[in-house]
Amino acid sequence: MARVGKEERIDQRASRLRLAPRHLPYWRTVSEGFHIGYYRGKREGSWFARYRPAGSSQDYLKTKLGKCDALIEANGVSVLDWKQALAKAYAWISNLQGGEKKPKDLQLTIRDVVTEHIADRDIRETERVGRPARSTASFKLQPHVLGDWQLSRVRLVELTESDLRGWQRRLIDLKGSSRQRVMAELKAALNAVYEEQRRALPPDFAIRIKHGLKPIFAEAFQDESVAREGQVLDDDIIRKIVKTARAKDPEGDFATLVMLMAATGARFSQLVRMRVADVQFTQRRLLVPASRKGKGKAKSSIRVAVSMDVAEALRSHCANRPVGDILLERWHHRQTGPVTWETVGRQPWKTPSEMRRPWKVVVDELRIPDVMPYALRHSSIVRAIKAGLPIRLVAATHDTSVAMIERHYARWITDDLDELSARAVIAL
Repeated sequence: MARVGKEERIDQRASRLRLAPRHLPYWRTVSEGFHIGYYRGKREGSWFARYRPAGSSQDYLKTKLGKCDALIEANGVSVLDWKQALAKAYAWISNLQGGEKKPKDLQLTIRDVVTEHIADRDIRETERVGRPARSTASFKLQPHVLGDWQLSRVRLVELTESDLRGWQRRLIDLKGSSRQRVMAELKAALNAVYEEQRRALPPDFAIRIKHGLKPIFAEAFQDESVAREGQVLDDDIIRKIVKTARAKDPEGDFATLVMLMAATGARFSQLVRMRVADVQFTQRRLLVPASRKGKGKAKSSIRVAVSMDVAEALRSHCANRPVGDILLERWHHRQTGPVTWETVGRQPWKTPSEMRRPWKVVVDELRIPDVMPYALRHSSIVRAIKAGLPIRLVAATHDTSVAMIERHYARWITDDLDELSARAVIAL
């Protein structure tokens, strides 16, 4: 079985011209078991295709499709460009499969796909919080995709990388990571429809999504890094926030949540899924559920060490409670009149918006109105970096990637390395 090495962008003519001649084709994956190859000779190039059923261990079936337009102009017959080579390869595979016909082209537009994606996400969000709610996809895709008539009217079968890149350039009202999040939501919607309708979509549809939604704005993360820097708090300020939260919250529900956010650096969505059994008093350790980000195998809980005072505070919080109970709960109320409320009972925290009012009371008391709850996570990451912990360990305990840590917290990593380098200096 041939081994697929690093893939080159042979779908673009300019990229093909930069490739060096060699005796083996440059292969590019179209789908599982289906590859297009470009052979670059000294005088001309050629297209090849290879195929085997998905999941099969048999050898690839290969064929030559024709000459490539890298060095000569395409004529659609003997000299083919990328799309013509794809079409010919698809016809070859169809014959191998017994003449199976390709389904008719879908009439779906971007608007149809995004609307269905928003509806699915809204249903999921409603089930999660227990009341009608709009999802993040709804807030991001409605104004920036459904509101963009140039992109929303495009049919899926006609979607090109240029359409997606042009849409990126029109996101001029978004700054920093907000643009990236909108792009991620659109990518999720397109990938979902591709999984369901891939037989009716162009063979290179997944490639169009991948390269069309590749970020084209290099400054996207710079503003976010500056914002994070402004949200990194001193340890004394964090202690004051925890102390003030406890003073302003006699029942202790909000104060316990703030204490755990400061002690672990975990996200709100992770902490609210913790159970009483996740508190290990003997080891002074918490088992924080992994985030739901990404795909693949289910991740295990994140083990986070906490101080003695945090463990003791949780001991009283967990006293006489079943180990299967949700750790963090709060009193929920139902409005029965213009200014009257009725207590419903204790329920788990559901959305970060439930923190808004008590958090504002705390930061107003301390005169730091611009500080957000997420600042506790930023501060925890920076504290671990300054303590000299390996970046891999910092990323693991905060359930993120090394690349994210290096991208957004480079300043503190550099400062720490400078201190280590200074210790190695000797007097000459």
